[in-house]
Amino acid sequence: MPSLPVSQPLLTVSNLTLDFLSHRGHTRAVDGVSFELSRGETVAIVGESGSGKSVTSLALLGLIPMPPGRLVAGSAVFQSGALGEVDLLALSEKQLQKVRGNDIGMIFQEPMTSLNPVLTCGAQVAEALLLHTKLSKAEARERTIELFAEAQLPRPAGIFTSYPHEISGGQKQRVMIAMAMACRPALLIADEPTTALDVTVQARMLRLIDDLRRQHDTAVLFITHDLGVVAEIADRILVMYRGKVVEQGPVLEIFENPQHPYTKGLLACRPRLSVGLKRLPVVADFMAEDASGLLTAQPAPVVALENEALTDSSPEIEAQQLRDNSGTTKTFPVEHLRTGVEQLSGTSSPRPPSPAEKGEPNGGKVESFVSPFSAGEGGRGDEVPLLQVENLQVHFPVRSGWFQPKAVVRAVDDVSFALYPGETVGLVGESGCGKTTLGRALLRLTEPTAGRILFEGTDLARLPAEELRRRRREFQLVFQDPYAALNPMLTVGEAIWEPMRVHGVGGTRAAQKARVLELLQIVGLREEHFLRYPHEFSGGQRQRICIARALALQPKLIVCDESVSALDVSVQAQVLNLLNDLKREFGITYLFITHDLSVARFMSDRLLVMHQGRVVESGPAAAIYAHPQDAYTQGLLAAIPKDSLADIRSAVAGRAA
Repeated sequence: MPSLPVSQPLLTVSNLTLDFLSHRGHTRAVDGVSFELSRGETVAIVGESGSGKSVTSLALLGLIPMPPGRLVAGSAVFQSGALGEVDLLALSEKQLQKVRGNDIGMIFQEPMTSLNPVLTCGAQVAEALLLHTKLSKAEARERTIELFAEAQLPRPAGIFTSYPHEISGGQKQRVMIAMAMACRPALLIADEPTTALDVTVQARMLRLIDDLRRQHDTAVLFITHDLGVVAEIADRILVMYRGKVVEQGPVLEIFENPQHPYTKGLLACRPRLSVGLKRLPVVADFMAEDASGLLTAQPAPVVALENEALTDSSPEIEAQQLRDNSGTTKTFPVEHLRTGVEQLSGTSSPRPPSPAEKGEPNGGKVESFVSPFSAGEGGRGDEVPLLQVENLQVHFPVRSGWFQPKAVVRAVDDVSFALYPGETVGLVGESGCGKTTLGRALLRLTEPTAGRILFEGTDLARLPAEELRRRRREFQLVFQDPYAALNPMLTVGEAIWEPMRVHGVGGTRAAQKARVLELLQIVGLREEHFLRYPHEFSGGQRQRICIARALALQPKLIVCDESVSALDVSVQAQVLNLLNDLKREFGITYLFITHDLSVARFMSDRLLVMHQGRVVESGPAAAIYAHPQDAYTQGLLAAIPKDSLADIRSAVAGRAA
């Protein structure tokens, strides 16, 4: 495509307005959205689920079915290499086919549902080349392998002949990126391309997209619900709320001086490594609706900081330095957690001793069952663990050939640790490290190969099936996907009631139903939700329902398996606050499994870091974040998007250079 004059944007969207029609009437999904995008520029659209981000991008490509969609007004002028200057919203389907994949590429949120499962990865990328270019099949194959190499896929020729189910999630996302960039599009639309990815995979995806932008002067429209992600990759930000753009501007301006209360809420909701909070702010703390539905700003909430000392490792004084040595908790307006903190305090907390300095064996790695909460670290002394895991192993056999012995995958390899009553232990690591297998093995949903699982002194690994079923009321699991975990044929009330009937707890039917209604209120739902079905709720509400079901039997231990990984940051903050409230009220012990280290930092008293089936580092969460000892832990922490103002200023300066 010939280069455009500097003053001429590649894409100009004006007053885009889109409705969806249903039996309940018209729903305005996009309401008067306007923005411009130039070549080589990255514009991020940020907002919660339902804000209209994805609908905006799909409308530009003509991927909204009409009906139920209905274009009310607007234009999207695009400088197409194939068709010249065109209004994307006015093109026919045949004209759009010349633009899609050629001038505009798109990376969809979920690669597994976007890739054809019956075609190899290479065939799907080559198809785009054969459709939009004059390459032969052999040339298209060669070009596809080159694209896989550009996307930093291992074994590009091998990936070409692999099916989607044979490669990892991160590799599937790279295949999608290669497909989107196959014809060197002028515009790349990335719709939540890193949601639910590990921090290390996410960091590689962000670098890859930015590298391709610089190499080919591609404009990028990056859609996400996480403001922390866009700090490193975007030039400008559009914040959307209920179909409208409520704020837009350069990245640094949005982070330094957000104007709209919704933007302030999104910035404050996400846990940060540098700030230890007892409770996360939520969007509702910053804004509310009056009787007419208009948004009104709320006074900035006051938050309490933890009293744990962290290192002063940043040149910019962070909120962690507001903690003093006296053990008191200081409170400050939440807006100071993002800016202006250095005016509140002139002193910083001393650096805590590292595990090695404290004399812990093997640099703090787990080798014994000495409680980390000894008299000098919290006063728990010789308290008996609620759960003690000794040398746990889970192996999966893999047949390598008819006449060859079976190989084994050591998903969990000689893991030992202890959980004490009323504490939260975070279990972190990349996908495939064995976190979920370990959590399921503790509850005997996956049978362990060897080792002991002592729950209140009873070895669960050797319990007969009937006795294990009776003991299961004492430990519960909250799954990652709440929709898949709930029976779509049961109402919410029945789903929560069912475990009480199975275990015969809660007294009479009337008493059990009263308990279900009470649980709904405890997790922030209403009594009238009892008769509704799972599909009638949002993702955050469904996760609350799963938490209520886990609480129905009054368990002593709850394993949370990636329970907030795919939620919006504001909904995630609500669920995390709820879990902590329940912990304080009922004394519940949590094993909190996550790949998000910022979330683990907020939730955990102690931390276990897993890599290739083994625990490579453990200790108090604050100390591990301040002074990681293992190289793997250091790599995980380094991959987390940096959202301090100093880091954002550095990223903006680097992009300008």
